[in-house]
Amino acid sequence: MEHVSGKVVVVTGASSGIGEAIAFRAAEQKADVVLAARRTGRLEELKNRIESATGQRVLVAETDVTDRSQMEALVEKTKNEFGKIDVLVNNAGVMLLSFMAKDKVDEWEKMVDVNIKGVLFGVHAALPSMLEQDSGHIINVSSVAGHEVFASSSVYSATKYAVRALSMGLEKELSRTGVRVTNISPGAVESELAEHITDEDILERFKERAGEMKKLQADDIANAVLYAVSQPPAVNVNEVTVRPLQK
Repeated sequence: MEHVSGKVVVVTGASSGIGEAIAFRAAEQKADVVLAARRTGRLEELKNRIESATGQRVLVAETDVTDRSQMEALVEKTKNEFGKIDVLVNNAGVMLLSFMAKDKVDEWEKMVDVNIKGVLFGVHAALPSMLEQDSGHIINVSSVAGHEVFASSSVYSATKYAVRALSMGLEKELSRTGVRVTNISPGAVESELAEHITDEDILERFKERAGEMKKLQADDIANAVLYAVSQPPAVNVNEVTVRPLQK
């Protein structure tokens, strides 16, 4: 992990789950980390735990990824504190599964705003600095739902397909620069995501399958992210798909 030490890693959606795990693992590998999310209370608690466990510098930045100006401010705050931004992990996301006949338009819109616009605003804010320093790494967290669509995932899958498409296009565009791009597609992970579902039919299905559904842990995804980040500068891990064994 020698290529992680000394890097400045910004993680959106860092207040819980995958984002929290990525930030902690990055600090363990001697990176300085910026914790971005809306729930600053949780971020402050995480900052204290990381600093106590690793001794690395940690910056908390209250950030709504759907607000372009806040994403711009996140990058500026990072540069003012640490002088650079090496890695941006576009992790913030919502999974509001529902059958389309339920017509939950507000939830569709929220997924588009967080899952797609949030990634775009992150790229917009961080890429100019990375190009200027001729180095950097953009990690976009998609989903296996961006590879396969299932009943009730239509809109969620559409947003995650979009993240994959953005990642693939950006990687090709930047392949002759010093900026790397990686798309991470997790399978089912133990996290808060499912807690935000409001479709009662979907919630009932989750309850029925609770005993048989195998899930990854957030640390499993953090390890995949750190694997990509830790490669030598000339190596770009374009895509990582991580699924739980069903054994």
